[in-house]
Amino acid sequence: MEIFLIKLLQFMLAISILVLLHEGGHFFFSKLFGVRVEKFYLFFDPWFHLFEFKPKKSDTTYGVGWLPLGGYCKIAGMIDESFDTEQMKKPAESWEFRSKPAWQRLLIMVGGVLVNFVLALFLYAVCLFTWGDDYVKPKDMQFGMKFNKEAQDLGFRDRDVLVGTDLGEFKKFGPDMYRDMARAREAYVIRDGKPVTVNMPGDLDLLEMFKSVPPFMTQFIEARVDSVLPGSLAQHIGMRKGDLIVAVNGKKIGSHNEFLNEIGRVSDVLTFAKNHADSVKALTVHLTLAREANGRLCAINTSGLLKTSDKASENLKFGFTPVLPNDKVTHIDYGFFESFPAGVKYGWNVLAGYVGDMKYIFSAEGAKSLGGFGAIGSMFPDVWNWHKFWLMTAFLSIILAFMNILPIPALDGGHVLFLLYEMITRRKPSENFMIRAEYIGIGILLLLMVVANLNDVLRWLHIM
Repeated sequence: MEIFLIKLLQFMLAISILVLLHEGGHFFFSKLFGVRVEKFYLFFDPWFHLFEFKPKKSDTTYGVGWLPLGGYCKIAGMIDESFDTEQMKKPAESWEFRSKPAWQRLLIMVGGVLVNFVLALFLYAVCLFTWGDDYVKPKDMQFGMKFNKEAQDLGFRDRDVLVGTDLGEFKKFGPDMYRDMARAREAYVIRDGKPVTVNMPGDLDLLEMFKSVPPFMTQFIEARVDSVLPGSLAQHIGMRKGDLIVAVNGKKIGSHNEFLNEIGRVSDVLTFAKNHADSVKALTVHLTLAREANGRLCAINTSGLLKTSDKASENLKFGFTPVLPNDKVTHIDYGFFESFPAGVKYGWNVLAGYVGDMKYIFSAEGAKSLGGFGAIGSMFPDVWNWHKFWLMTAFLSIILAFMNILPIPALDGGHVLFLLYEMITRRKPSENFMIRAEYIGIGILLLLMVVANLNDVLRWLHIM
């Protein structure tokens, strides 16, 4: 519960900051061009609100709604999600949105996206200036990588140290590394101290690489116990520092990665449990440990019962941590003036990668990969860490900017599309058309929201 609350608080704080600043962008340009803003709200307020006030001599009512799905800035004389058609039936006033030149209306509509994008670049720059950049180069990973069957069929072997591809050297392990591997014709590794070239097809399915279980590649970790928590299941079944796990439920394993994969199967088995006896059987895990004693290596068989109520990682369910590789960490410090171009480059690479991956959304598997509020919230760290919080907020700010500029009615991008049409043809779309388009856009957004959050529920239930 504590981990859930920490993630929830981080998610709520990040979303609140992003929504306020996004709507603040619309607010700023509206006021700049003399357009009246009737309401400025954090969160939505159908039927009632949590808080509301209107300063003296102000045309704007400020408030906080109860539905934390975003926020809004109600601009006078504009067809938006409020569907205030009564106002649109009246003669246009000079202080209304519809009375302003098209270029001013365009800036008002892109104001929110502009603020979110600039905010992301600013946050990346501040993070680089404050904390620098710490990462482990794949070529510096002591134990190399762990590969799944599909990767091994291509010619990779466990403990291969990845260096790069014909597209360039790998800087750090992450999405960019996967993208290069998907497009590469050759991959370069160090195997048993010698350079080896692995021929690649050049058109691997990136989405399948991300979604495969076990993953296409991940850092290799030995199945050796480093420490055991007092009172834990690991202590109860007799695990000790230095023990090597060699088999789980009778299946031989060669790494901690495989240990996690086998323990993860427990959830799948529990799905088909018909009674309490079946559940107990599924939760009973048998381990074979290799332990050195008196100069000899001996095998120890032991077993224990997992607790399904524990939502922590599989390591913490057992109460032990594995021996982690002592990899060389590359640290780069950035001066004040260096941090801003570096932050812009960092943010641009994040945006380019995200936009490039959007094509997968239009496939059946891509639709399944959509995530809602639960998926976004789970991306925040288990403990409060300001560095990771601001990096995650910057990432969400880029996503919010990009998603809002998509040419979908009801989003900023939809309004921008119609304004560009007006500027080119010098003809405004009719109000009836705009209202219908707004309804269609909201319908599309609601459908996407339902699908994304339904995916979260299905993943939580282990159905998908």
